[in-house]
Formats: sequence, structure tokens, C-alpha cells
Amino acid sequence: METLRTFLRVSLPFAAVGFLNQAARIVVATVGPAMALEFGLSASGLGALAAVFFAAYALAQLPIGLAIDLHGPRRVQVLLSLVAALGFLLCALARDPTLLAVGRFVTGIGIGGALIGLMKANMQWYPAWRLAAVTGAGVFFGAAGGLAATLPVQAVLPSIGWRGVFLVLACLAVLAALWIRLSVPANPPGARPAVRRPLGAEIAEFARIFRHPVFTRNMPAVALLSGLVFTYQGLWAGPWLRDVGGLGDAARAGVLLCYSLGIMAGQLFGGHLASALQKRGVEAMRVPFAGMAAMAVLQMVLIAQPQGVVTLSLFWFGFACVGSVGPISYAVLAQRFPPELTGRVATALNFSMLALVFLLQNGIGLILDLWPRSATGGWDPAGYSWALGLTLALQALTVLWLVAAPRLQARRAA
Repeated sequence: METLRTFLRVSLPFAAVGFLNQAARIVVATVGPAMALEFGLSASGLGALAAVFFAAYALAQLPIGLAIDLHGPRRVQVLLSLVAALGFLLCALARDPTLLAVGRFVTGIGIGGALIGLMKANMQWYPAWRLAAVTGAGVFFGAAGGLAATLPVQAVLPSIGWRGVFLVLACLAVLAALWIRLSVPANPPGARPAVRRPLGAEIAEFARIFRHPVFTRNMPAVALLSGLVFTYQGLWAGPWLRDVGGLGDAARAGVLLCYSLGIMAGQLFGGHLASALQKRGVEAMRVPFAGMAAMAVLQMVLIAQPQGVVTLSLFWFGFACVGSVGPISYAVLAQRFPPELTGRVATALNFSMLALVFLLQNGIGLILDLWPRSATGGWDPAGYSWALGLTLALQALTVLWLVAAPRLQARRAA
């Protein structure tokens, strides 16, 4: 009962920012065709518009992690939520692609601490073996933002337009800031006065994190697993369903809804499974490792270009479900570092993942532009298959690195 009260008072307000995070990521996949039509954007242009959001998100990660470690998640997340509200407002008011890109960049900074704020707060309020479960539950509720950005947004789009959608998100961001400020206690249990060190010494801790053998071994595979989910959720799943699956607007929004449900299921059940394994002394990283294997199989299936609304709903649900166990590894790996570094460890992982998303979203757009556009303005299905083949090959390389890294690190130590 005490855990539930803590979750409602502490974790759920931070999960509200996760709601905005997921909505901001996927909303372009839903309203992207309308924006592309209004501004005349190409595939690479639309990819760049989506990727600039992730670029800002990635650039903000390390400073946000440092700020959360030094000043606490409550204070930092309230400020960032207001920054996100400004970004959504700029998008709503944009009259050209440049201002729209600026709005997406500001939004990326504002929601950049969503997962990290939730994780840091959970580490302050729960025992270690509960972290994966409560973090997964918090991200599960936050992922409802992905649901809201599919069928609900598609339903209101004719009446309020894509600009109205961004105005609603701006209002929700202000409400999230107020909720955290009023609900989350200023000091966690057992809080001690922070030991202040020179800022340069605090920043230098990032070098120790990026060189740590646990980080260097796991980061590529974890970043790619999560990055694939966000790359397609944030942009390319919608166009794939139109150009390869042949689905109309309503059917496409339905499959994207299943995609978001897959994310929620993977985060909730994956988190509880990881915590159950950890409580029994079993390596919790087995959960994301299993997700990597399943993701490789699903990519091979999608390269074959399956058809049918039900079939595509199942496959994209599975794609999102197995890929969304990646963030669970953040909570697991962060426990292997001192508590005062957990915010920076998580943002180092997130930074790596988001930098990869930026490259993947742009790279897929460049691959698609190698083929002529169709008469309806879509892209050639062959381009999507080549893009999936490339990411499948990258995933194989990360798995090889997981196997080879311990041996190489042992040789270096010797």
C-alpha cells in the first residue's frame, strides 16, 4: 500500500512528462502528411524535421543528467516542462518549416529529462529490486501519450488541425509542471546534504562513465534496440504502412495505436519480469537481450513486406513490444554505478540512443529518396526493405560486440 501511495504521489507526476514525451515523438507520424502537404516537404525534409527533435533531445541529455544529479529531479523537471510548453507553442504558430524546426528543437530540450527524471526519483524512493518494475510502470503510463497521438489525434485533426494539436500539448505541459511542483515532496526519504564539488569535477565524471566496461559493452546494443522503436514510432512507421502496407488514414492510425500498445505492454511486463529476476538473483539484463533476438526476427519478417491490417497490427505490436524493453536496462545498468551518478549514467545511455535515432531517421529518408516518388507522393517499398536490412545488419554487429567485448576488455586489463 505504501508503494502505491508513493507511486501516485511521486512516480505518476513524472510519468505525465513521459506522456508528453511519447506524444511529441509520435505526433509527427500522425500529422506529418498534413505538414508535408502544407510546407511541401520531401522525404528527407520530413525526416530532418522529425530528427531535429531527437537531435535536441540528445544534445540536452548530458546537461540534464548533470542538473538532475546536482539539483534533484523535481526542480529540474518543473523547469523543463515549461520549456516543452514553449516548444509546442512555437510549433502551433509556425508559418514556415524553419520556425517549425525551431519549435521541435525547443520541445526536444523540454521533454529531454522525462525518462531520467522518473528514474532518478524512483531510485530515491524505492529499494533497488523494485526499480525496474516501478520504472516500467511509470513508462507504461507515460506511453499513453503515444496512444493519444494516434487515433485520438487523427479523429480531431479535421476539426482543430495539426496546429490545434500542438496547442493542446502546450497546455498539458504547463499542467504537468504544476502537478510535479505540488505533488512531489521537496526532499526524498533519507536525503542528505549534497557534497558540493567544482563543476568541472562533476562534468568530468562523464568520461569515467563512457569508459566504464559495463557501459561500453552494453551501450551499442541497448541504444540500437530502443532507437529502432523510436525511429519508426517517431516518423517512419506511418509512411511504411501507407507505401508498403497500402493502408489508408484510418487503418494506418489503428496500426499505430497497436504500436503504442506494444510499447506500453513491453515496458510494463518487461519491467516486472526484470524486477522478478533481479529479486531472485538472476541477471535482469536477460530481458533486453531476449528483446534483441526477437527484434531481429521481426525485422526479417517486415523486409518480406507482409500485408493485411490484422497481420500488420500484430507484427508492429510485436516490434514495439520487444524493442521497448530497452529502457528497462537503464535502471538495471545505472545500479552498477554510485548513486550520485545515476542521472548521468542514464542520460549517457539516452544520449547515445537519441544520437543514433537522429542518424537513423535521416538515413532512412536518404535511402528512400534514392528511388523515384510514386504518383501519389509516396516512396518505393524497396527503399523500406533496404533500410530494414541495414538496421538488421547493425543489430548483428552489436550482438557480436556484446560477445567479444568482455574478452577484449580482459586482454586490455592484462
